[in-house]
Amino acid sequence: MKKFRDYQNEVNKCSKCGLCETVCPLFKITPNDCVASKGKFIMLSGVIKGDLKFTKNINRYIDMCLKCGKCKDFCPAGIDICEIVSSAKHEYMKNKLIGKVINFLQSEFVFNKIIKIGEFLSYPFRPKHTNGNALTTVVYFKGCVNKIFPNTDKYIAKIFKNHPVKIIEPDFECCGLPFLSEGNLERFLQVGKHNLDELRKCNCDYLITDCASCESTIKSYSKYLPDADLTNLKSINWGDLIAEENIKFKFKKPLKVTFHKPCHLENDEFFEKIIQNCENVEYVKMDDYDSCCGLAGSFGVKNCKLSQALIKQKTANILKTGADVVVTTCPSCIAGLKLGLLGRKIKVVSLLEFLAGGI
Repeated sequence: MKKFRDYQNEVNKCSKCGLCETVCPLFKITPNDCVASKGKFIMLSGVIKGDLKFTKNINRYIDMCLKCGKCKDFCPAGIDICEIVSSAKHEYMKNKLIGKVINFLQSEFVFNKIIKIGEFLSYPFRPKHTNGNALTTVVYFKGCVNKIFPNTDKYIAKIFKNHPVKIIEPDFECCGLPFLSEGNLERFLQVGKHNLDELRKCNCDYLITDCASCESTIKSYSKYLPDADLTNLKSINWGDLIAEENIKFKFKKPLKVTFHKPCHLENDEFFEKIIQNCENVEYVKMDDYDSCCGLAGSFGVKNCKLSQALIKQKTANILKTGADVVVTTCPSCIAGLKLGLLGRKIKVVSLLEFLAGGI
């Protein structure tokens, strides 16, 4: 990954056309130029040239980003704001006391120990994968949440009971997104290299995840690690595999379901294919089903008011559908959606949990 000041050419590509503002979820809530990419580039250009100091206020606007990638998809110049923002965050945090504290908490010694303890405590409650006469071999990137909580393994065991899949689970570390978001570039590169080394040892049909953010981050390794050749990586999520296997489900009671598409999920075509194979399930597509849930990792902590505004919008769209269940494919999104629907009878579940409830 380049150093922050080496992004001057990319920053200068921005013509300040303002198209990013038309798709930025935050700009729609608070029409401040510095919230969208255009304003961020004006500030960062000043820092790179030496006209501005990298102040707390500029860092505050750096943190005011969902990293949903909508601006990149819409930018005529194809500028990757997320990559530049991550580099800028690293530049700001590297000499700050708070940066050193966060780096310590995210270190291999502390962070990995917490995950290992969670794995150890949950191990007795996890079913063993029975591969049987499996025709499909997958490498499973479980992610930090599912390493700690055993329920996902139970759902997979039930769903694939009659459709055996050989599951390989290498010793992966965190995908690295929490580190990248906090400017801890060194730790991000460390886990990225480790995970790539583990992947190279495996012979499989697919790399599979059940977290959209994990999948997106792994695919982004090639931007930060020069030797990360991911061109032949067949990366999918469990939903893709379930749709491909054409597994059918029957629910005892009629259910109305809606789907929230996480920002980092590239393809959601699998969902409607799966629903077509679900007896007693009606799918109602919500308005702006692909808009951010509002939590977005540490964004929800650092920008509570903006986060609450986005959650409120999402909650209103869910309620309009009259759905009994909201399904999604990201643990962070589940937390954000549950926060918005607190006190209501609507369930928020992962795709695997939902399907495991059927016969």
